[in-house]
This record gives sequence, structure tokens and C-alpha cells, in this order.
Amino acid sequence: MSCVGICGVASTLLYLINNVLVPLLFAISFLVFLYGIAKAYIIAPSSGDSAGVKNGHKIILWGLIGFVAMVSVWGMVNVVANTFGLTGVAAPILPTSY
Repeated sequence: MSCVGICGVASTLLYLINNVLVPLLFAISFLVFLYGIAKAYIIAPSSGDSAGVKNGHKIILWGLIGFVAMVSVWGMVNVVANTFGLTGVAAPILPTSY
């Protein structure tokens, strides 16, 4: 029996958040974090730019804030999903060989 109505919409929304939005935002946060590291520890010191180092540290901080925000959102979505029993689609059983 398939889930129809609000349950189907909630499951689709849950799938989009958990499997599309959160990994995409994690990737963006990670790239921002890596750019901040490169700017603070590779690019700016080689040119002798102390303001660039400070700017790189700010970029690193924003990347870390992005990580914390995504973990928080991911946790809240999963708490709400488990509270209302919206587990989504289970993974298929893996084939075995004997």
C-alpha cells in the first residue's frame, strides 16, 4: 500500500532535504572551508598580505558555521521525521552470493 496525500508529500520533502539539499550544502561549506584555508595559509602569506590572512580566517569561520548549521538542520529534520514516523523509503535488500 503506497502512502498518499500528506504522507507522500512529507516523504518526498524528507527525501529532498536529506538526500539532495543537505549533501549539496555540506559540499559548498567544505569548499568554502578549503578556500579559506588556502587563502589564509597559502595565498596571503606568500604575498605578505596580513589582511588577506585575516580574511582567510573569516572565510574558514564561515565554512565552520555552515557545517554546524547543516548538522543542526539535518538533526532537526530527522527528529521531526522520526517523531511522526516518516521514515521514507528503505534501502533495498542487497543480493548475496553463496
